[in-house]
Amino acid sequence: MKIEVIESELKNAQAILEQFSNNITVFGSARMMQDDPLAKIAYQLGRALSDHGFNVLTGAGPGVMQAVNKGAFEGKSKSIGLNIKLPKEQAPNPYLDECLLFEHFFTRKVMLIKHADACVFFPGGFGTVDELMEILTLVQTRKSKQIKILLFGEAFWTPLLTWFNMLEKNSYINSADLTSFEIVDSVEKILEKIER
Repeated sequence: MKIEVIESELKNAQAILEQFSNNITVFGSARMMQDDPLAKIAYQLGRALSDHGFNVLTGAGPGVMQAVNKGAFEGKSKSIGLNIKLPKEQAPNPYLDECLLFEHFFTRKVMLIKHADACVFFPGGFGTVDELMEILTLVQTRKSKQIKILLFGEAFWTPLLTWFNMLEKNSYINSADLTSFEIVDSVEKILEKIER
């Protein structure tokens, strides 16, 4: 890990992303097929956000990211991807108005969060959960601006919420920490929460 590479990718990303406002970052599984019902909802969300004047940021990959980017790309606002170099190359999906390339996950996460007015989390694996925990920690410790954090899919996220409630019961987190996010189950509810 080279400091100059880290500095360079942060500086370059900042120069590009500071040109955009009204940004919503969407996270979710890269392994989801485009015919999955959740991918179809992700597409609808991307399109709805874009048509309501929000630029959509994702990790630029396949799965949920591709579905969301496609919807945003076909809408009125910008579809922006922050791609990551991986040993098995992750090619950016083809539905991007702007694509940035990162070598490090943490710098990519910084930019995905720093330039977002809200973050929406679709179901996903380790990467998605890592990104969620990062932003919850940043908001909890006030190292980030207070932004809306929306978890899509009650059935998927309820086991994690059960664990969070156990953390609160054992005083590992405060009850206020449980108010920093909301579970939602429709594109309409996401729009309502974001536009409020």
